[in-house]
Amino acid sequence: MKLKDINTSAPKGVNKSKTKNALHKILLDLDELQNLLYAEGKFSLLIIIQGMDASGKDGLTRDVFTSMNPQGVNVTSFKEPTEEELSHDFLWRIHKEVPAKGMIHIFNRSHYEDVLVTRVHELIDDDIAKKRMKAINDFEKLLITHNNTQILKFYLHVSHKEQLERLNERLKKPEKMWKYSPEDFNESKLWDTYMKYYEEVFEHCNEAPWHIIPADQNWYKSYLVAKTIQDTLKGLKMKYPGMKKK
Repeated sequence: MKLKDINTSAPKGVNKSKTKNALHKILLDLDELQNLLYAEGKFSLLIIIQGMDASGKDGLTRDVFTSMNPQGVNVTSFKEPTEEELSHDFLWRIHKEVPAKGMIHIFNRSHYEDVLVTRVHELIDDDIAKKRMKAINDFEKLLITHNNTQILKFYLHVSHKEQLERLNERLKKPEKMWKYSPEDFNESKLWDTYMKYYEEVFEHCNEAPWHIIPADQNWYKSYLVAKTIQDTLKGLKMKYPGMKKK
């Protein structure tokens, strides 16, 4: 897979207004499906969101999940590991945050940072990276086969041009200035290296498949992610449990 060959925008002819209306209907359905997931308590859903800075991870989380019951949804944003986390294996902090049955957990960035940013900045070598990717596959297989966890992995595929435009907005718009960090522009200069290692992740970490989501237009991005979640939950053929016996 070569990311440069994959479009970052909605296909020509896709109607923005109709797509946003379809998204609204999907979100209403997701609210009911999430309630059903929680009530039945047989499955869980782990949603992994990856992407470059300014690809829209926070906005996606807000647009798709705020209509759901907050008792059944949890969001974790993984930052730079703490001293305690570094004293354990790299998946230790991740395993603590996976969803229990009935729950939906969203990872805004994830364990994949440990084979992406660490490689870009040469904190680990290729041999360690390969071992970590194997561990990730084993970890995800464990969740799928032993805990009925459905795993959806989304890469928000924004173009480099669009990313730079969004980063520059953070210098101008008061409502976005709080997101500004000079490091974001430094990381943007490493775009090609990030793309290389993302492509390796897509190739080698497929215990759960990746969904490459065009992310230059937020309305289309949110629609695709919401539709994928809807289809996944409907595919579980869930039913409300009967009345509990005394």
